[in-house]
Amino acid sequence: MKKKVRVVQFGVGPIGSSIVRLMREKAALEIVGAIDKDPAKIGRDLGEVAGAPDAPWGIAISADPAAVLEKPVDVVIHSTSSYLAGVMNELMACLAAGCCVISTCEELAYPFHKHPELSAQLDAAAKDEGVALVGAGVNPGFVMDKLVLTLAAAAKRVDRVKVVRVVDASQRRLPLQKKIGAGMTPEEFKDQVAAGVIKHHGLPESMAMVADGLGFALDDISETIEPVIADRTIRTEFLEVAAGQVAGVHQVARGTAGGKESIFMELKMYVGAKEPADSIELTGEPNLALVIQGGTHGDIATAAVAVNAIPAILAAPAGLHSMRDLPLSFLPAAAKL
Repeated sequence: MKKKVRVVQFGVGPIGSSIVRLMREKAALEIVGAIDKDPAKIGRDLGEVAGAPDAPWGIAISADPAAVLEKPVDVVIHSTSSYLAGVMNELMACLAAGCCVISTCEELAYPFHKHPELSAQLDAAAKDEGVALVGAGVNPGFVMDKLVLTLAAAAKRVDRVKVVRVVDASQRRLPLQKKIGAGMTPEEFKDQVAAGVIKHHGLPESMAMVADGLGFALDDISETIEPVIADRTIRTEFLEVAAGQVAGVHQVARGTAGGKESIFMELKMYVGAKEPADSIELTGEPNLALVIQGGTHGDIATAAVAVNAIPAILAAPAGLHSMRDLPLSFLPAAAKL
């Protein structure tokens, strides 16, 4: 019998809870600790906080990363924030403890253009410890970038990329519904966008990953964020949106090269979205198109991508990686690593 991979969950919010419940189902993995700074979670059983049916697990959540990581740990799954600068200390602590890291931080999905200095710092720290780290998730990390590059493997030439993702946010967690401005007035939405609070993080990262993967030398990446206004009252498990209020975001990113639009990415994420779907169109030789009817469930898929990436990050060379670099496959529940 092969030795189980020892994993720690860093951040036990809705996504972190989903991740640990999935990891619990994998025979190859052993959850040996959990970290969260929320006073309401510290000292409590991880299984109970995560809402697992087989709780308690006998794993207490700690606010002290050093105490949790001083024991032998192979991989840390990190899920605390979208902003790379805000989680650098957390990531560096994991690397200093000699752990590989998979993080759902959106800005870590492809940080080389927006945060070149932080990227270099993480890469150097990981190489010093002989471990690897990656930013993973569904968007960024899969639907609008990794999947695009995978489809492009069947093309002789790609001239233009168009990706459209329509998400019904009423099926998603409360923090995401709030992050896209559901229930705000249009004026409140505009102010929060200007403050950098309301937006889906990751389109520039996906754009840069696709451009580099396809060899597009982009001159500019632009992004617009507009509200989707509800035309009727919409109720979710967590909130109500009246007609005339904001239902969510409509974001468009464009990458241009030589004055021409080479990459177009559009995200409509709002409660009550009609006909959710993920679609990719590659113009080139040959033209290729892929549509996922109903779309990819972001919360479920984010947990799945993070857990399924564990074998790949353990096998990866030391340093900072992106999902563009790593092979990704399904980790069966009974598999041994």
